[in-house]
Amino acid sequence: MIITTDKRTARIPLPMPWGWFHVLYSDQLAAGESRPLTYFDQELVVFRTESGVAKVVDAYCPHMGAHLGYGIRDNTGGGSSVVGESIVCPFHGWAFNGEGKCTDIPYAKNMPPKVARGEQVLGCWQVREVNRSILVWYHPHGVDPLFEPPVVEELADHSGHWGELSLHQWDIGTHMEEIGENAVDPAHFEFVHGTDEIPNAEVLDFNGYERRGFLKTRQPTPKGVVDATIENLNFGAGIAVVRFKGLIDTVLMAHVTPVTNEFTRAHYAFLQPKPASEGMARLGKALVDNICQQMEEDKIIWDRKKYYEKPLLCDGDGPFAKFRKWYSQFLVE
Repeated sequence: MIITTDKRTARIPLPMPWGWFHVLYSDQLAAGESRPLTYFDQELVVFRTESGVAKVVDAYCPHMGAHLGYGIRDNTGGGSSVVGESIVCPFHGWAFNGEGKCTDIPYAKNMPPKVARGEQVLGCWQVREVNRSILVWYHPHGVDPLFEPPVVEELADHSGHWGELSLHQWDIGTHMEEIGENAVDPAHFEFVHGTDEIPNAEVLDFNGYERRGFLKTRQPTPKGVVDATIENLNFGAGIAVVRFKGLIDTVLMAHVTPVTNEFTRAHYAFLQPKPASEGMARLGKALVDNICQQMEEDKIIWDRKKYYEKPLLCDGDGPFAKFRKWYSQFLVE
């Protein structure tokens, strides 16, 4: 799908990045349900067919422009109805499948030529459902996917070892690159988060569409200081998998998705082992709460800062140039 809208301003003169982006968690959409979405500066609709496949299409019916994400009558307050493999327009009953083809016009005797020829008449988006998440591919030039999202083994583990996902969301008034730069900015931990120790990455690899960072930390606990590690894996601009080890093993799926180029929605899903005791449960919750508190603190800065193409840096700053060079591949004019 090609997006032509561009709302860049002097505060953040950057285009939206391309890649795979989270739009919904899998368990938030049952078979036969639909709901509206606003991402990529575009109105969209996600629906799950009766056979269970998630689909994303443009929001406006090509017949007379009704929004497909809002139902009427029995579906008032929800999305449009889904029948079989198609979503049904609430205005005149036209039905469309996930490939953008019209599959039914209930009152037509002679189909419009494009419909009769089986052509696509509604914009559709490439979707992957993986890691309990519905992902959509966005590229401003309509380029097909250049890589596939990863499978996170902990999320695919059905042994009963892991607990339920803990979900958190923030709407942030900045470009996604500004959020990503936190990963290479050790100095801000002291001043924004009040952290005594400034963590430095022992590994910082940039490899094609992927990035890996690995650092060691020392975390204070009531029973003393615990040696810990944090591994951060980025897959494109929108997917990050962060693994915390030492205090309590925690996997964080940190998804960021552009609503516009200056408005980002962050979706965080934490996964931890089922706690063996109340103490372990409290410890796990404290770790998640701390990360969420840091997001709230960062958000105050992000919502108001200006992007500088050539910031005035010093020797104590992180490898911003390396990060920006890697990230620039996802920014297409």
